[in-house]
Amino acid sequence: MRNMFIILLSAILLFEGSFWNTAVSTTVTYDSKALVIDGKRRILQSGSVHYPRTTPEVWPEIIRKAKEGGLDVIETYVFWNYHEPVRGEYYFGGRFDLVRFVKEVHEAGLFVHLRIGPYACAEWNYGGFPVWLHFIPGIQFRTTNSLFKKEMERFLAKIVNLMKDENLFASQGGPIILAQVENEYGNVEWAYGVAGELYVKWAAATAVGLNTTVPWVMCAQEDAPDPIINTCNGFYCDRFSPNSPFKPKMWTENYVGWFLAFGYAVPFRPVEDLAFAVARFFETGGTFQNYYMYFGGTNFGRTAGGPLVATSYDYDAPINEYGFINQPKWGHLRDLHISIEQCEEHLINANATQISLGKNLEAHVYYRSHNDCAAFLANYGSSTDATVNFRGNSYFLPAWSVSILPDCVNVIFNTAKVLSQRTLDDDVFTWNITMHDSSLPSSSWSWYKEQVGVWGNNSFEASGLLEQINTTKDTSDFLWYSTSINMTAKTEQNQTKEVGLLIWSLGHAALLFVNKRLVGFGYGNHDDASFIMSAKVKLHSGSNTVDVLSMMIGLQNYGPWFDVQGAGLYSVVLTDLTDSEEDLSSMQWTYQVGLEGEFLGLQNVSLANSSIWTKGRAIPVNQSLIWYKTVFLPPEGKGPISLNLSGMGKGQAWVNGQSIGRYWSSYLSPSSGCSEDCDYRGTYDASKCLKKCGQPAQTLYHVPRSWLQPGENLLVIHEELGGDPSTISVVTQNGQLICNRVSEADLPPADTWEPGVGFASRTPLLRLSCETGWHIASVRFASFGTPGGNCGALSPGSCHADVSSIVHKDCVGKQACSILVSTDKLGDPCPSVLKSLAVEALCRG
Repeated sequence: MRNMFIILLSAILLFEGSFWNTAVSTTVTYDSKALVIDGKRRILQSGSVHYPRTTPEVWPEIIRKAKEGGLDVIETYVFWNYHEPVRGEYYFGGRFDLVRFVKEVHEAGLFVHLRIGPYACAEWNYGGFPVWLHFIPGIQFRTTNSLFKKEMERFLAKIVNLMKDENLFASQGGPIILAQVENEYGNVEWAYGVAGELYVKWAAATAVGLNTTVPWVMCAQEDAPDPIINTCNGFYCDRFSPNSPFKPKMWTENYVGWFLAFGYAVPFRPVEDLAFAVARFFETGGTFQNYYMYFGGTNFGRTAGGPLVATSYDYDAPINEYGFINQPKWGHLRDLHISIEQCEEHLINANATQISLGKNLEAHVYYRSHNDCAAFLANYGSSTDATVNFRGNSYFLPAWSVSILPDCVNVIFNTAKVLSQRTLDDDVFTWNITMHDSSLPSSSWSWYKEQVGVWGNNSFEASGLLEQINTTKDTSDFLWYSTSINMTAKTEQNQTKEVGLLIWSLGHAALLFVNKRLVGFGYGNHDDASFIMSAKVKLHSGSNTVDVLSMMIGLQNYGPWFDVQGAGLYSVVLTDLTDSEEDLSSMQWTYQVGLEGEFLGLQNVSLANSSIWTKGRAIPVNQSLIWYKTVFLPPEGKGPISLNLSGMGKGQAWVNGQSIGRYWSSYLSPSSGCSEDCDYRGTYDASKCLKKCGQPAQTLYHVPRSWLQPGENLLVIHEELGGDPSTISVVTQNGQLICNRVSEADLPPADTWEPGVGFASRTPLLRLSCETGWHIASVRFASFGTPGGNCGALSPGSCHADVSSIVHKDCVGKQACSILVSTDKLGDPCPSVLKSLAVEALCRG
């Protein structure tokens, strides 16, 4: 009887398993209106999260916050160079565990758009291509070259088959509903001529032939052949149309900000403009839009592309580099998503009727029946607010804004009216009052001085100047160029002569040493990495050494034929001679790839106690090419950790052998062109809104907590230019300043709207929330009336009621709270005056 029961139970479980697999498998197709998932058209909000730009330990938290922010889809590139570092040898571990990442997204109940490429761009080293690809004889990238196509097809198949083996495509019950082949090729296709057109057709056919059972897309590719969906990338995509009336209108890269480069100010994009762009896209028939980035993260190690892309990839994203919610961007977009979702049934089942409401004013109305419609009212002028009449009602439209009316009557959201709280984590003032700063004393440091020039028996000689990437094969950022100049015939015995040295370089930076003494430093920038370095030097009679350390700061990742753009020296000339100048370029040069410290592995934990390190009371400071080592205790708490490297020059840093990336604190951005309060109105571009002019692009460098251990942790710094390691500190954020201001006249929150019912209450709410695990510890300011100032510097107005006790009672000790903005709740300090509630509070872990 017992055996019979076991057999019966096994049969039931087998049947239920088969039933479950059948039930959860998902069909994904498309038509002119939208992606169709299991027979239903869907309006989808997506966000880019790149798995290697954070650690697996925090993937679930990032994904959870993305879902709570109203996303349906997580979009990621696949990074070929780290998955196949050596041809035929694959790696899918640690931060590069793609399968685990996709499963984490699936576990959260979200879809995945897998952008296999395999070209990624992404400000990633070499655009994601493995450097070994470059050294296949006769290969040409991204064209009809048979060698390249063979390698690309092989890697595409590798990733597709990996996903199939793990049952991760939608038809297998997995989360992947879209795949992408190539990436923004339409921007460079012109450079490849007819071969480019043929390559597009080949790439499309190859992708479709892999039978993923989900649609493929090509972004920024107007000639994407059927059935590939061509999609839009850019700051605005409301005017985009797909190349076929049978394809949906999709936006794969909506730039929420811009990437950061050394020597540049920090770019940001006001959320009012971002929300305006999204609303206009869906107003004009959009169906799928993706934020690039929703979480940017960090370019650990040497993953940053180039040239000169910084280590931080924060991107002014809704979730910041440390995994914290970036307010008000996250909250305002969440409210926008809720509002668009209220219109979904109209958007997927009706075509828009466009109505002019005046100059730069229009409505798009989606009718399901005469009495059932949703509307978007837009003022796309950049300077003038307007009041419009729509269907017999009057509506106020601020300049450069869109109002959303899910029932064609009630406005539940306006893109220019931000009701979400503001979090001040990124301001220096806030860090200073909420972070724990642990300075590392001079006595704790050891050091190792790097040799100048040739240091090992693996050096080699060649006639003329070699291109750097072909020489180093990107195994190191560094290449030594060394030669000697004999001045016997040019000077009298025992005399010196002042001459000039002119060095031309393709980039990205270089140190010049004459007779082992540093005499010059030259560098380029992100837009033009090439530079000319000149130095006046004194050469003595006889032989003089010239050593140039050429430095790369990320391989090129974008542009036509970017894979053959070079680096390193291409001309060296000796000037100010009595007779003529002398070209040293064709002389015999000695080459040394990398630094001695790299060869020794000084960053590794295994050498932490080696006698190779020097320790003493007086630590050498402001020296070039020097390694420093110390240990530190991890800061208490669970807050994010950074190294403050503002007192250093340029170099790299490691914690417990893990590279946190390149730093360049001495490279300051231009002193002008910034505006902390950038006007969101009008067309945005990457140079419109900048902050931190005249400062380093980055001073805080993220150290994941999962890289730390209890007790002592090893910190190794390689300083290339000169700095003072005693200024380095380990900082952790253990609090947040949060602030919000809401008026009596503001809309209630969008998530309180119910179709057919309307708002449950017409009373607006002021909401406050701390990061998960933190609570509101104190109320720093609370005024109901006409408060002045901005978040971080609020002040009472002429009409003022101190409501701190009310806010304290409702909020302190809680992770989140809401307060009705009404005289019934807060009293009435000045009848007949329109009042606002402004609150600033401190969150603690």
